[in-house]
Formats: sequence, C-alpha cells, structure tokens
Amino acid sequence: MAADTSQDSESGLMSSINVTPFVDVMLVLLVIFMVTAPILVKDAIGLQLPKTQSGDGKTLQTLGVAVNRQGQFLINGVLATDESVREQAKQAIEANAEAQAIISADTEVPYGRVVKAIDLIKSVGLNRFAIQIEREAQ
Repeated sequence: MAADTSQDSESGLMSSINVTPFVDVMLVLLVIFMVTAPILVKDAIGLQLPKTQSGDGKTLQTLGVAVNRQGQFLINGVLATDESVREQAKQAIEANAEAQAIISADTEVPYGRVVKAIDLIKSVGLNRFAIQIEREAQ
C-alpha cells in the first residue's frame, strides 16, 4: 500500500505551468523585432539611401529624421513640419544630453533640403547627428 501512494505522487499530474520556455520565446521575439524594425521603417518610407565604401553602418538612433523624394520631413516615420522637427529635436536633447539624430534622405532629394534638416536640429542645440547610408557591395 505504501508503494502505491509513493508511486501516485511521483507519476501524478502536474498542476502548475512552467513559464520559463514561454519567457525565453518572448525574449527571442523581442530581439528579432528590435533588429528588424529599423529596416522595415526605412523600406516603408521608400527611401533609397546613398551608398559608400567607407561607412561602417553603425548608428545609435535617438531621433530619426528622413527627407522623402518630395522633400517632406518625417520624424520617426511621421510627416512633420519645420517647426515640429525643431520641437522633436528640442525634446530629444532635453530628455538626453547625449541625444543624436539620424538623418536619412533619398538620393534624389535636393542637397538644400538635407542642409535644412541639419539646420533645424542644430538650431535647438542638438549638435550630434549622423547621415544614414548603405554600404556599397564590393
């Protein structure tokens, strides 16, 4: 009789759920999303970035400023006016003194629009910026 009770407790049904594998899967999905999101945003806007051989392709994205083929500004994928570009840059620098802007522009955008984007973010004190490029295939 004692053997039966010990056997029942060892082979009994588990009444709790082990969430460790679920958490592991969710963390992997989060990492995949974080890596692919910037690529998807660039493709969704429809920019063709200039290609260089000397760029390393590394960016620390804080504020994403894009200029589309029509010369319109986009802040993190949303259409923006000159004033809203200034305001977003000001908020970024207030939130983090080490804030950096990433400027993306289509290859067909006039040079003056890219300079205007740089001027707008620098006018509020955000002096750290980078121009986003794609590395040329060799």
